Amino acid sequence: MKQFLKKYRLHLIGGIVGGIGGYAYYHFIGCSSGSCAITSKPINSTVYGSFMGLLLFSSFKIKSKKDENRGDNH
Repeated sequence: MKQFLKKYRLHLIGGIVGGIGGYAYYHFIGCSSGSCAITSKPINSTVYGSFMGLLLFSSFKIKSKKDENRGDNH
């Protein structure tokens, strides 16, 4: 379990940050008419925000000590 959390910590952080951002968007901006598919309900905007945060944060990579020791041998 510890290895899993260490390996995917950026994904988890991105999902959490995105979920908070998605809910904040619903709360402060939202869709008052209820016709917006994503922002009309808090669960929809939270899940969408989590997914977007996960995608954004997964584009980054944390260098491991193995990568630092290996160097560039191109």
